[in-house]
Amino acid sequence: MNFEEKTLKSQDIFSGRIIKVKVDTVSLPDGRESTREIVEHAGAVAIVAVDDVNNIYLVRQYRKPVENVLLEIPAGTMEPDEEIIVCAQRELEEETGLRAGSWEKILSYYSAPGFCDEKLHLFLARNLTTGEKNPDADEFLENISIPLEEAYRMIFTGQIVDGKSIIGIQYAFNHLVRG
Repeated sequence: MNFEEKTLKSQDIFSGRIIKVKVDTVSLPDGRESTREIVEHAGAVAIVAVDDVNNIYLVRQYRKPVENVLLEIPAGTMEPDEEIIVCAQRELEEETGLRAGSWEKILSYYSAPGFCDEKLHLFLARNLTTGEKNPDADEFLENISIPLEEAYRMIFTGQIVDGKSIIGIQYAFNHLVRG
């Protein structure tokens, strides 16, 4: 079966610093028409930074869309034409003040493909050294490091609830602890 939806018309609704929103009128595989509300995003990186004794470095910050403080792995939005690994290195140092001597790409995935085209690139960073923390002017972050096993347990107690952190912590736990 052909699942493709053909765009008949596209209307730009909003263009901001981080996202664009549009509404597309599409032709469905059976010939009927429907609309799709789409958020366009430049893409992002997320970093699972783990030191030599398996402590993971996390950031605590307020997230306005969910009106709550979340504990997350470091992450950030890609700049136009920025290489993925360069963005990951920049974001790790900006948010945590850390640099990594070893980088491993874990995977790339769409964060919410039902309405958004954001592709998130997840990395494991090892061999950590101190760099210079320099968060964006509108970022208020608290850095913490905890044992990877504790972060893994925090997923199941509801203390870590965002997708990128859950995926990254589970990968690191299975790769580094369980072997």
